[in-house]
This record gives sequence, C-alpha cells and structure tokens, in this order.
Amino acid sequence: MFRIPARARALTRSRTIRRVGRVAVVTGEVLLFLSVPAAAYADAGTPALAVNSLPLVIANLRLWLIGILAALATLFLVLAGVYWATAGGDPAQVDRAKGALRNALIGYGLAVLAPVLLEIVQGIVGG
Repeated sequence: MFRIPARARALTRSRTIRRVGRVAVVTGEVLLFLSVPAAAYADAGTPALAVNSLPLVIANLRLWLIGILAALATLFLVLAGVYWATAGGDPAQVDRAKGALRNALIGYGLAVLAPVLLEIVQGIVGG
C-alpha cells in the first residue's frame, strides 16, 4: 500500500484549512452585508445613480484615455533610455531600446489622436 509522506499530508491539510478560511471570510462578509438594512437608509426622493449625458461621458473618457496613453508612452520612453544607457555596445540591447522608443512614439501618437478617434465614435453613436 502506498503511504503519503508526512510533509505532503501537512501541505494538503494546510491547503484545506486555507480554503475553509477563505470560504468562512467570504461567508462572513456576505452575512455582514446582508445584516445591515441599507434600504432603510435610502432616500426615496433622489435617484440612486447619477446619469450623465453622452457628450460628458465621452469628454471624460477622452481625458482618461489621453492620460493613460501619455503615461504609458512616458514609461516606454524612460525604459528606452535605460536600455540604451545600459546597452554597453550590445546590439540586442540596443535593438530592445529602439523597440521601446518606437512603442513610446506610437503611444504619444495615439494620445494625440485620441480626441479625433473619440469624436468619430461620438458621431457614430449620435451624441
């Protein structure tokens, strides 16, 4: 008969205990959430969600998109500089730096074109 080593049994038990612990935590959170009568504190006179117009949503999306693209492009630009500075004449590292620089330029280009692309989307959906 095959016997499971003590270390394997201990790992299996600890995994089981972790799973039971996770289930207990989630169950406790759900019960705590359900025990608070949130509907009793709700104001019936105001809507639950704030509704924005489509042009405002697209304008907010434009700002977020430009910010994210510019941040990513800046990250790639910094990485390209680090790769180039640490290349030490290694052709593979220089090619890696050139690729990161190319990605940074593409990111900056997309950040500049984001307003134009979102205007096209706004025209398609009729906002």
